[in-house]
Parts: sequence; C-alpha cells; structure tokens
Amino acid sequence: MYPDLVKARSGDTSRTAPARTEPAASKRSTPAVPSNRESIEAAYRAFHDRDVDALLATFDPDIAWVHPDSMDSYGLGGTKKGHAGVKEFLAHVPTVLGGMRLEPLEIIESGDRVVVFGIRHFTSRSGRTETHQFVHSWTFQGGKATRMEDIFDTVLLHRLIES
Repeated sequence: MYPDLVKARSGDTSRTAPARTEPAASKRSTPAVPSNRESIEAAYRAFHDRDVDALLATFDPDIAWVHPDSMDSYGLGGTKKGHAGVKEFLAHVPTVLGGMRLEPLEIIESGDRVVVFGIRHFTSRSGRTETHQFVHSWTFQGGKATRMEDIFDTVLLHRLIES
C-alpha cells in the first residue's frame, strides 16, 4: 500500500513517512476546463465535421453569434442568441449558399479572447466557387465561447450570393 509508511511504523528510523499524495476530493470530481485554444480547435473540427452537437458543446448556452448587419437581407445578419439561435442560423445558410468550408490559418489567444484568421471556401447556389478571408473574434468564459463575431468583406459575399 504505502511501503515507506509501513517501514516508518515498524521502527525503521532511517526513513520518515511521506505525506499522502492522493488528490483532494474536489480535484477528483471536477473535470478539467479546456483551454480557450482547445475549445476553439474543437469548435472548428466540429464545424468541419458538420457535428452541430459537438459545436454547441464548445459554446455557452447563451452565446451571442454576431454577423454583419449588412447580411440581414439574406437572413444572415445581426446577433443570434443561444444555442437555438446558432442552430437556426446554421440551418438557414444552405438556403443562401451551396456550400461553405472554413479553414483557420492562425489562432491568437489573449486571456478570454481568441482571434482566428482564416479563409472561407464558398460555393454559390449556382455553383460558382470563391475563397474569402475572415476574422472570427471569440470571447470565452470558463472554457466556453460566450460571443463570436464574424468579420469579413460583405460586398464580396453579396456578389457571390447574387451570382
């Protein structure tokens, strides 16, 4: 069990009993909170895999999902709230675009903020493909995303959607 402790009790004075090194009860029962970077990487993997449940697992239930207001004419602008708002947004995207794939290129983490620079591969409903740059600004609390702001050239996306 604890061989050093047994020796110390049996009269061997050359060794002292070590302190017990079992984890505290709170450490055993509390799951580790993922780092913001781990959470963001999991979110992009889930998005790539089209696994909405895994994506939502990285988000706070009250997340603010923010897109430029100028995309509102396509139902893609403004702020959606919570998991239901994100699901609604994601379900609407295929009615406007033929396809989309995100490719994160650089992730910068500073405290509760994570900024992702990347490119988005689009296919319009008519089959035209283009690649656009994006910046995603994320805010985290307790390992969960509480806000995501999508920053991109809306004029280019308007042109693609209309093509």
